[in-house]
Amino acid sequence: MLLHNSDQVALSFLELALKYIDARWAEASAKQRDSMTDSLATVVPVLVKPGRGRPTPEILRRALRSYVLPPSRRERERERPEEIASAARWLEKSSLPVAELQEIARVHELIDALGRKLDGKPAATQTYRRRRAVAFNSLEFAVELEAFLSNPLGRVRRKRGKRPVQEVDRRVVVNPRQARELLAAVTYVGGYERASGRRLRAFFGCLYYAAMRPGEALGLRRSDCTLPAKGWGRIELTETRPTAGKAWTDSGEAHDRRGLKQRAQGEVRIVPIPPPLVALLREH
Repeated sequence: MLLHNSDQVALSFLELALKYIDARWAEASAKQRDSMTDSLATVVPVLVKPGRGRPTPEILRRALRSYVLPPSRRERERERPEEIASAARWLEKSSLPVAELQEIARVHELIDALGRKLDGKPAATQTYRRRRAVAFNSLEFAVELEAFLSNPLGRVRRKRGKRPVQEVDRRVVVNPRQARELLAAVTYVGGYERASGRRLRAFFGCLYYAAMRPGEALGLRRSDCTLPAKGWGRIELTETRPTAGKAWTDSGEAHDRRGLKQRAQGEVRIVPIPPPLVALLREH
């Protein structure tokens, strides 16, 4: 599994994580960047040398997520609080070589960490799967760097958790009467003068009547809409603005700007919209 090259064996898991992020960051969406740093901040502290002086799990995670892993934050060492700077130095000294993953016990440690929250409790199945995908891809990258002949994670199979329920629970799905009442109630949010509630009415109307994702509704422009005085209209969706956080977008805005989910860049999705939504958007 391991290629016996002294330079490659010396590659630490922290160094691999940094190289992997550098190679993927530019093309990754803000959500993917968030996911990459979350997953790698989970496994990097596992593959370390034993010893005294280990920072708390919370400090290690904060150091990795907010200062060590994101490329734009690495050079700002003066901005790091002392406890973060100390944690970063400890990680650099203590991170084990990737060669340790030739030991099956180490692979099991890594997999166990992927399936747990910071407090040690089991994480959701979807969280584990997302983290494992990032860890697997980072080790595939190590194969590309010729640190391994094959991916160490491929040697271990984890017992599958319970599949999430796919059926819709009719008891919690909003019915037409409730939807109308909710769209009326949201207009009272924030007071009349600020009018924030009245603007939210059109947003939630898009989610209900057009089955749009929240990010699609945020990215909607007047030019995307055909809103006749009577009858049905239509919306031509071209982009989505998912909430990702300022730390992960190139623009520094909280919302990323992407093409439609699971569609080619520039592809348009046409959505017929019923008269009630046409009226809401015309009013908006």
